[in-house]
Amino acid sequence: MRIVQLANFYGTRSGGLRTAVDRWGAGYVAAGHEVVLVVPGAHDGAETLASGVHRVSVRAPRLPMSGGYRVAPPGRVADILRHMRPDALEVSDRLTLRGFGQWARTRDVHSTMVSHERLDRLFGMVLPRAAARSMADEANRRTARSFDAVVCTTDFAAAEFGRIGATNVRHAPLGVDLDVFDPRHADPNVGARYADDTTTLITHCGRLSPEKRADRSIAAIAELHSARRRVHLVVAGDGPRRPSLERAARGLPVTFLGHVADRRQVAALLATTEISLAPGPHETFCLSALESLASGTPVVASRSSAVAGLVDPTCGALAHNTPAGFAAAIEQVLELPRPEREWAARRRASGFRWPDSVARMLAVHRGADDGPISAGQRP
Repeated sequence: MRIVQLANFYGTRSGGLRTAVDRWGAGYVAAGHEVVLVVPGAHDGAETLASGVHRVSVRAPRLPMSGGYRVAPPGRVADILRHMRPDALEVSDRLTLRGFGQWARTRDVHSTMVSHERLDRLFGMVLPRAAARSMADEANRRTARSFDAVVCTTDFAAAEFGRIGATNVRHAPLGVDLDVFDPRHADPNVGARYADDTTTLITHCGRLSPEKRADRSIAAIAELHSARRRVHLVVAGDGPRRPSLERAARGLPVTFLGHVADRRQVAALLATTEISLAPGPHETFCLSALESLASGTPVVASRSSAVAGLVDPTCGALAHNTPAGFAAAIEQVLELPRPEREWAARRRASGFRWPDSVARMLAVHRGADDGPISAGQRP
């Protein structure tokens, strides 16, 4: 089977979306399929990745105020697709590439849209709730009608499709590399750079964009600092909000690392830290939270995000979306004996494996119909 993956908002500093697309593609190749990935880039080009995936870059302009993301023009993408004759099309962009569901249908190509975000939540950041829901519902109806399948990684992600009665929603949780992200990679030298034995090391790992709410992590540290709790926050990631976040963190025990390209450095940081923060209230999965758990690090997350289905009281805590709420949740986790919370975190992550995720996606691409998942939870 020739599978073509389309993804905008994919770049060298992308987070969970790029990881998911790359891991799925590598898994498809390992299973004997041909995979072509079409993404935006600074120049036109083609290369074969170490995974065996053929990656085609389409010259595309930068999207203003996006922190460097590029968006490939749909017309250029269509020109490339016409020469590829895919058997299955996987689209990871619900906005600019949504029209390729109809493109695939007219050519009898099986099509899948991957829902990496909640449109109703994103629209709700700038619109009243009723208007955001109405706009998202209409966009989601069109998507569900155009594509053979809509893949959601969690019930939380699928809830907006359940609200409109979509029957072609399929469930494919993401995975984690349990060898790369492992408590064994804890490094005392990493911890010593930021904290001594009397200081709690906390990490925020993720893109510094508005919806990720890294400001809430910094505000929680400010709450704890003012209460004379010895803490230090390490922020691993970059994005358009970094300048304002650095201003907000002045005078606080916060270190900004910027983008960390080496996954093993990220793994060492996550395994060394005591708590990882996931304050984004609209996360549909949050791969960095799963990587933290795999590293034996408890997660404090927004109770309004999909991470609420991943974290339980043995391996983290759920917080109200306020600085005080996150500070209180951090204190709650620290009351747990460290060996017990680390063991529970690792155990929780062990049920999420990339081979299982790849197998589920291949079943979707083959048109396997196991019925829609229950998508009516937490609308």
